[in-house]
Amino acid sequence: MNIFLDNVNINSRTGPNHFGKKLIKYLAKQGHSFHGNGQLDAQLSFIERKAILAPDIPVIQRLDGIYFDPTNNYKLQNKNILKTYEAASGVVFQSEFSKNLVSKHFGEHENYTIIHNGADLELIDSIEPVKINGEYDSIWCCASHWRPFKRLSENIRYFLEFSSSKDILIVCGNPDKKDVVKNEKIIYTGEVDTLNLLSIFKAADYFVHLGRYDNCPNVVVDSRACGCEIICASVGGTREVAGENATIILEDEWQYEPESVNEPRPLDFTKTTKNRSSSEIDINITATKYSNFIEQTIKGIKEK
Repeated sequence: MNIFLDNVNINSRTGPNHFGKKLIKYLAKQGHSFHGNGQLDAQLSFIERKAILAPDIPVIQRLDGIYFDPTNNYKLQNKNILKTYEAASGVVFQSEFSKNLVSKHFGEHENYTIIHNGADLELIDSIEPVKINGEYDSIWCCASHWRPFKRLSENIRYFLEFSSSKDILIVCGNPDKKDVVKNEKIIYTGEVDTLNLLSIFKAADYFVHLGRYDNCPNVVVDSRACGCEIICASVGGTREVAGENATIILEDEWQYEPESVNEPRPLDFTKTTKNRSSSEIDINITATKYSNFIEQTIKGIKEK
């Protein structure tokens, strides 16, 4: 297939674009192309459609979450996402959580699938773990484009409560100054490029991701592929890709009603469980699922 990729910037390190770069690589390995000026078979729009092509080219929407913060005009923020959803011939959700959230607000789409994000195992295998000066019992890590609902302060609090005196925590990304805890056991790296981030993941034993609302965080998929044991919160799609025996911090169930994302809720670390489900995290398998769904969608349209 020749696929038009819409609303993707492979030079950006944000979650959707980071994933887009991996997806392009492995769909191309499977023989698919992305020549925007050729005969197109489908348009794959990330989150919302930006380019309007010929009406006979089916649009597949790759959708993570939607806006729901009542302190903002979330219905206006969702306007073009909903318009794309209604016009799309098929929708790919990143997780069951994503599907439930969107269906609650937009209604259920007649043609959808759930495909979790995947890790580039080939690339990960080629990377050496970062060398860290000093001797430690365990290395912990967390990484994000830090915002209040990512709950960095809870990540740090969990680490300080459950780590040994000879453990360290590596925090990647640029946190808000108010969330920075100065401690000799915590290292702040600032922004890190993909290769160095994977190198840190390969050196780490634990990856802490206590954010709320995340649909399918790439950092969790990648760190798990690098061998980290995952610790995450229960609200969101993170637990779906955290792997078997990941530690889940339980929260009250969320019914997908509007609420502020800028008021992070403290967690009760005594309420935990072990994850009992696993999921594929190989981007090659992910790419195959995408190509199968797009092909099935095209076939379904032709058969109508």
